[in-house]
Amino acid sequence: MYRRTSKYQAQRRLGPIGGRTPRDPEDEPKPLPELRMRITVERFDFHDERHVFELKRTRRVDVFDVLVDGQPWKRCGLSRVLEGLRKASPRVMSPRSAI
Repeated sequence: MYRRTSKYQAQRRLGPIGGRTPRDPEDEPKPLPELRMRITVERFDFHDERHVFELKRTRRVDVFDVLVDGQPWKRCGLSRVLEGLRKASPRVMSPRSAI
């Protein structure tokens, strides 16, 4: 049967070597701002249209509370925001297809 050495057992009793050292205040990460990102979309196809996506801080780093033109939309990541933007943008026919 496998038996652990006395060196291993001594380390278990004493705890980790070196342990955690207190951090310097300069090494602490800075708190994230409330407004993490703002995406402004301007469309000039048919008429001037402008929408502002504001991505606000949440408890998770990669998830945002999304406001569109000041109205709450959803809580999601950046890829879902860009997916919603893509789906909301209608396709425009090219001038060659009108012939």
